[in-house]
Amino acid sequence: MNSGTGTGIDAQDGLDDDVRAELLALRESIDNIDAALVHMLAERFKCTQRVGRLKAVHHLPAADPAREARQIARLRQLAEAARLDPAFAEKLLNFIIAEVIRHHETIAGNAPGLAPG
Repeated sequence: MNSGTGTGIDAQDGLDDDVRAELLALRESIDNIDAALVHMLAERFKCTQRVGRLKAVHHLPAADPAREARQIARLRQLAEAARLDPAFAEKLLNFIIAEVIRHHETIAGNAPGLAPG
């Protein structure tokens, strides 16, 4: 496997030291970005949980197709501007939206006696 660094790269891989160092640096950056993504998603879901409680208290539907369509269009534009595949961005947002709706339905199912906040 490797020399214990958890990188999947060892001295026997035949890579030039400069290539190995660049690969390790890039992977470290990727790991940092992944951590930031997890934290950003956690914050997003905290907000959507609050939205779900508001919807449940006020007997609003879990899904909001008009808002979802606007968000998808907005995200596709942002993706294009960032040179990210808009279809990928849409798939990702659709996955997130489906999870949010599932949470909202769960919250609504537990709504009797639910206090906002």
